[in-house]
Amino acid sequence: MIEEIFIQKIFENDRRKVARAISIVESDNENSTELLKRIYQNVGGAYRIGITGPPGAGKSTITNQLTKLYRSLGKTVGIIAVDPTSPFTGGALLGDRIRMNDIGNDSGVFIRSMATRGSLGGLSKKANDAADVLDVAGYNYIIMETVGVGQSELDIAQAADTTIVVLVPESGDTVQAMKAGLMEIADFFVVNKSDRPDAKQAVTALQTILMMRPHDEHSWMPKIIDTIAVDNKGIIEVAEEISRHRMYLDQSGKFLKRREQRTKIRIKEIVEESIRKKLWNASGKEALNSALEKVILGSLSPYHIADEIIANFKNQL
Repeated sequence: MIEEIFIQKIFENDRRKVARAISIVESDNENSTELLKRIYQNVGGAYRIGITGPPGAGKSTITNQLTKLYRSLGKTVGIIAVDPTSPFTGGALLGDRIRMNDIGNDSGVFIRSMATRGSLGGLSKKANDAADVLDVAGYNYIIMETVGVGQSELDIAQAADTTIVVLVPESGDTVQAMKAGLMEIADFFVVNKSDRPDAKQAVTALQTILMMRPHDEHSWMPKIIDTIAVDNKGIIEVAEEISRHRMYLDQSGKFLKRREQRTKIRIKEIVEESIRKKLWNASGKEALNSALEKVILGSLSPYHIADEIIANFKNQL
């Protein structure tokens, strides 16, 4: 049972209670569901920014510099750094938090590392719930930075209002591989480390691919911004492009449509996850294990067993 005083402390941005709330959300139990239900009426005030791209592109550095810029403007920032799941502990590696040490002690910044927990994409489904906690705690911007693992990063577009894909000049092969994936979900691109050789060629390659995207005079055309994040060059332009995209969403009426679509996808995921848990309870696992020998011996196909398990599940409802 979640006490009302605990909920109120989250709304007041009590950092310890916010941290505890995210831990509850990660636990994915009944308390997690109750907490998320009770805070949801206050969700919606924060603007959510997704930052993704291949490993080594400088996503954490851009997140760090962008956060400093927003803080200089008096804005508060929540950061969810989605790390690979540790093969030993199942927890998140804390590399991002170490790299963001200089903003970690700012009272207007809240950083949380989360594990992907086997999510098909780099963004854990629980990261979306954690973003709700930071949202109701009053943070103006929530930056979700994901592990860079290629096209499976597409789930960030389902969680962010603005999605940024960060590349480096050496990303030529990656760009080709991503044409049908990340390239389509980027609201704009950042070519970081643009002082390196081949930066112009990388921008040209991106521009060529972007021109092949269906678009008209009313559609949003992603820009390409050059940055040298370690030297804080181009970060103002990144923030300005986020603002420009936000204005476009507002004026075109696509802001609410995007959030509606995001909510629809999220509800489907919640329903599917709930069914999956109930399906694979002790009896479901037992039915699977007892039928394996028949499948291996060839007397029944996996489809027969699947039908039986589903039928048994329906009978238990």
